[in-house]
Amino acid sequence: MAWNEPGGNRNDNDPWGTGGGRRGNDQGPPDLDEALKKGLDKLNRMLGGKGGSGNNGNSGSSGGSGGFGAILAIAAILVVGYVIYQSFYTVDEQERAVVLRFGEYNRTEEPGLRFKVPLIDSATKVLVTSVRTAQSSGQMLTQDENLVTVDLQVQYRVGDAKAYVLNVRDSNQALAFATDSALRHEVGSSSLDDVLTEGRAELAVRVEQRLQSFLKEYGTGLEIVRVNVESTQPPAPVQDAFREVQRAREDEQRLKEEAETYRNKIVPEARGQAQRMIEEANAYKAEVIERARGETARFNELLAVYESAPVVTRERMYLQAMEQVLGSSSKIFVDAESSGNMMYLPLDRLTQGRLPVTGSGSSGSGNQQIDVQTLTDQVLQELRTRQDVNTRRSR
Repeated sequence: MAWNEPGGNRNDNDPWGTGGGRRGNDQGPPDLDEALKKGLDKLNRMLGGKGGSGNNGNSGSSGGSGGFGAILAIAAILVVGYVIYQSFYTVDEQERAVVLRFGEYNRTEEPGLRFKVPLIDSATKVLVTSVRTAQSSGQMLTQDENLVTVDLQVQYRVGDAKAYVLNVRDSNQALAFATDSALRHEVGSSSLDDVLTEGRAELAVRVEQRLQSFLKEYGTGLEIVRVNVESTQPPAPVQDAFREVQRAREDEQRLKEEAETYRNKIVPEARGQAQRMIEEANAYKAEVIERARGETARFNELLAVYESAPVVTRERMYLQAMEQVLGSSSKIFVDAESSGNMMYLPLDRLTQGRLPVTGSGSSGSGNQQIDVQTLTDQVLQELRTRQDVNTRRSR
């Protein structure tokens, strides 16, 4: 049966302690003030005080002491919670925590959940992985006493969290001063042409090296990632003249590149032609030498044959020479012995099967077809006739 169930049986099991006789038929919520008072009494008894809500004359003083003890308890709970809250902290992956104990460096914490003693230790978190950017711009003198405006960008990060927190009060301001000093030193030791044209990249490298040395000497804990020279400009009144000079230099560089390209094209071709001519000359040299050696060997062999049979050898050499001379000719000359006459045979036309013939029977007809075998017989007959005539004359 429920504690507040209506019926003949009185249920005094009211959890709010009101008693069945007083609120047996009350179905509403308990009295909040009475519940709070009972809770404070229990907390007071736990802390060593006296609780209770009797009807005697000491009820007022007991209630006052109970309220004070409750306040102390709540304050103690808040202090304990605050101490616990201040004792633990989290360090991200991109951070490092510098812990000071009584204002003196104690340790550097890595990423994770960390503990510190409240009111004694203090932790300062520093981003060490992110790359930061600083700008610097100014007008300064070059080595040849010309004014130039330089815009510089410095990319850096924290390399030493301890030095960044403890050594310098304002590391960013120290970086700005060091950047300006390094830039003016390097520009002051360079000429205007170098700063405006080809020396800009070298200027950035030198500024980066000098700036890093400055920051290391100052102990700022910063590391330079990169230095970029964004722009270098002459003073405004002379910018047009400098642009003209720049265009002239660009044209000069372009012509040099074109000449270099032409040179790279012509020189290999000339070298190839020269090498080809050398190879041909060497081949011709070898050919001439070998031919001369062959002729020398042939003449040596011919000398031995000539010494053994001079007449026959001389006649043979004559016939071979005439064969070489007249071998490519289509004309034949026949020398009749002791006659002093030379007979010409146009064999080039005979081999073509046509021979020009003049006479009464051939007028108006041009060249007529002649049998080659008949012509050969006629030639041989003429030769025999001439030989007989010469023989008779010689007798």
